[in-house]
Amino acid sequence: MCIFAPYIACGRQNGMKKLDIYILKSFLGLFIFTFVICMFILLMQFLWMHINDLVGKGVEMSVLAEFFLYACISVVPLSLPLAILLASLMTFGNLGEYFELTAMKAAGVPLFRIMRPLAIAISFVCVGAFFFSNYVLPVGQTKLWTLIFSLRQKSPEFDIPVGEFYDGINGYQLYVREKDNKQKLLKNMMIYDFSEGFDNATVMLADSGRVFFTEDKKHMVLQLYKGESFENLKREAGISPANIPYRRETFETKKLLIEFDSEFNRYDENLLKDQHVSKDIVELQQSIDSVTELKLRRAEEQGTEYVAHNYFCRERTSGMVMEPISDVEKADHNPLRAYAGFSGVNRYRALQKASEEVKRKLDKIKYNKLMLNDHIMYIHRHEIEWHRKFTLSFACLIFFFIGAPLGAIVRKGGLGAPVVISVIMFIVYYMIDNTGYKMAREGLWTALEGMWLSSAVLLPIGVFLTYKAATDSALFNPEAWMKLLSNNRIKQIFKQKHSHEIKHN
Repeated sequence: MCIFAPYIACGRQNGMKKLDIYILKSFLGLFIFTFVICMFILLMQFLWMHINDLVGKGVEMSVLAEFFLYACISVVPLSLPLAILLASLMTFGNLGEYFELTAMKAAGVPLFRIMRPLAIAISFVCVGAFFFSNYVLPVGQTKLWTLIFSLRQKSPEFDIPVGEFYDGINGYQLYVREKDNKQKLLKNMMIYDFSEGFDNATVMLADSGRVFFTEDKKHMVLQLYKGESFENLKREAGISPANIPYRRETFETKKLLIEFDSEFNRYDENLLKDQHVSKDIVELQQSIDSVTELKLRRAEEQGTEYVAHNYFCRERTSGMVMEPISDVEKADHNPLRAYAGFSGVNRYRALQKASEEVKRKLDKIKYNKLMLNDHIMYIHRHEIEWHRKFTLSFACLIFFFIGAPLGAIVRKGGLGAPVVISVIMFIVYYMIDNTGYKMAREGLWTALEGMWLSSAVLLPIGVFLTYKAATDSALFNPEAWMKLLSNNRIKQIFKQKHSHEIKHN
């Protein structure tokens, strides 16, 4: 308990430096450990979401390694705040559990001074997180999604099973009863060819066969031995549906050339060049400004067109042949008075004309809204991504000021209580952040309100916990709560309230 007292007594400045180094070492070790664990967990969750894009594609290990690298980059925005929260909570929880925090305070070192070296270190981490999300993350996201789209278009690895139908070839189904791996021979084969439609199917039976690919890896050659084929002739003209002939062919050898691209073809990264995930903050702002100007210009054109259309319709309506009315009514532009001057037949025609005009205007408004919707969604996504560059850094800072004082209050280290508390806090943060993101994406809130919602909710919690930890509050101490509930004053309040309710009844 007195291990820090000599630092303060013998040389305060030198002792404080040693104290700062000690706290930094304790935090950095836990931070690296928790960051790796969080990265691993989130990476497994990401891989589970994209497992269908990887399994059975037969891609090289270098492609898989590239996928893992870009996936790791993409989960950093979630891993970093969680690691900071967990590491800071464990660091101060360990200091409190082993009474080191008590010794520091007894030596005259306040909590804010104890937190200062870590606060400075976290500030550098926040700056680094901003540069990471602004420069590294867009490149990683672009390469990751380009790779995912390429993997989705990759044909599955060609591996015909034994005793079941294989449908990995588009338009064909293959059945093999047994394999001779030494001679690379497939035995007792059955091939259904639906490449020209189900009504024009061809069925082939073969005693054996081999499969190999062309040099360019674009086609597959199916070499069949000793078999026969059956083919419908429904596609022949002049044949009635009730009497469809077929063609039977017996062969010693037969070759089928099937289109089957087994190569891994990468998409061009320029396809994602205009997407919000591939831009830094300057490019995002330029895109927002240009599309906003385009949207305003388009809205102005729609307004001008709408006004001109209404004027044309009014002029056309005024030229309708109606029963004679007075000159005063002709000069009157009030539609109600004009309608009052019409006879029964003309009133019906006027109502019908007005109804048609209203429907045309509604359709025009819906069409104009639809034309502007793409621009609006484009702006929303770019504004969300613009704010996301800053929310990551701010979240790291907030989670430190939640985790450090919470660890000092709980005074429990290790992987028990800190992990439970961190997971609960992170789930709350993720739910709030995801809610704000969806609200901003749908245009119900602005991007500023949606993306900063989680920070606005968690910042007061961090301030409150820091204040409670600095004043040595027993916020999570069960004995303190039991003592508070057993207070005579509280009992008197409850008794007075109970007696008041009895009298009232």
